[in-house]
Amino acid sequence: MEKYVINGGTTLYGEVEISGAKNAAVAIIPAALMVDGVCVIENMPQISDTEMLLTILRELGAKIRYLNRSTVEIDCTDVCMQDAPYDLMRKIRASYYLIGAMLGRFGHAKTTMPGGCNFGVRPIDQHIKGMTALGADVDVKGGFVYADARDGKLHGARIYLDKVSVGATMNIILAAALAQGRTIIENAAREPHIVDLANFLNSMGADIRGAGTDTVKINGVEKLHGGSYAIIPDQIEAGTYMVAAAATGGEVLIKNVIPRHLECISAKLRETGTIVLENGDSVLVKGASALRKINLKTLPYPGFPTDMQPPMCALLCVANGTSVITEGVYDNRFKYVNELRKMGAEVQVDGRVCVVEGGKRLSGAPVAACDLRAGAAMVIAGMCAAGTTVVEDVRFIERGYENFVGKLNALGADIRIVDEPEESNGREKILSMMG
Repeated sequence: MEKYVINGGTTLYGEVEISGAKNAAVAIIPAALMVDGVCVIENMPQISDTEMLLTILRELGAKIRYLNRSTVEIDCTDVCMQDAPYDLMRKIRASYYLIGAMLGRFGHAKTTMPGGCNFGVRPIDQHIKGMTALGADVDVKGGFVYADARDGKLHGARIYLDKVSVGATMNIILAAALAQGRTIIENAAREPHIVDLANFLNSMGADIRGAGTDTVKINGVEKLHGGSYAIIPDQIEAGTYMVAAAATGGEVLIKNVIPRHLECISAKLRETGTIVLENGDSVLVKGASALRKINLKTLPYPGFPTDMQPPMCALLCVANGTSVITEGVYDNRFKYVNELRKMGAEVQVDGRVCVVEGGKRLSGAPVAACDLRAGAAMVIAGMCAAGTTVVEDVRFIERGYENFVGKLNALGADIRIVDEPEESNGREKILSMMG
């Protein structure tokens, strides 16, 4: 069981390179299953979620090899329909993208219910609605999702999503790419990683138009061919380093980004007094001497991302004044607040609303990463706190951040990774590390 031991009070300075987008990669890897040929995917993030998905494809018969650290070659030519490994699939939320990919290629699919971080109910009803409209019979039982195309092949359909859903939009795009006829998705999500998935599929011979708008049109094609593609930079990883720089009062140049994807984050940071300067494929973030309170509400893109809500909450704990955060996407994404309170933060939650009494001095404490983005928030809070913070359950953090500790330490953070056997007396070791 690895833990992060953070000595706080450091200020971040320097440059950091952003990796490929996790939320794009976890859909593009299943999409490779539909390609009859060899895909070369560049800018692949080295995180546990992508490694598990690549392992799943390998178990299904794909030939996979790394050409360099961030470029992977995937050949799914000889893949045949079989049950994917349950133990791997249940650990990641993105396992549900295999529904669309398997249905598109084989006409039937069997996957687990989505796993990953637990911060509220994330139903797949819109996914099921889409697959049913395309001509599949879908059944959920015993923790598995079973789907079968009624006549062995999916058929295009007009699908209206009852609520904006990133996962459902991407899953329907996957399934419809090889369906017969035209599919139209209305009230579609517009996130950058949806556009990236569509661009990947189009580069392999698909015919997808309108990705990034609320109406996506997919003309099904007979087959997809091999090719090369580079994944976009990770919007949330970039945003996390932006917030970390601002929270610690530092100055960080964040490289390999698409500034347009960061506008919603940049706007809120500027409200706190942080300076954010855009320059081509980078942004420079300069922390203010005194951060100001703000109010924010998370919304689907182009609104403020729900994944950036926990890191921003950590920043607002050290800003002056009372800030209000409204969670507009998930019902229960404030579990991590109890961990911030252990560090001296004054935060109150009422349903989907969080009130942060900022300007309090944080102190190091033993805390846990409740989920991926909450874990990043604990690390940011730990860097701002006086004394030593120990973050447990960092496996959640490593689901979505490539070399998180290494990149932060290169900017001046003081973080150690401590590998502790699970059966050891963890509490005594944590207390001894904290003095």
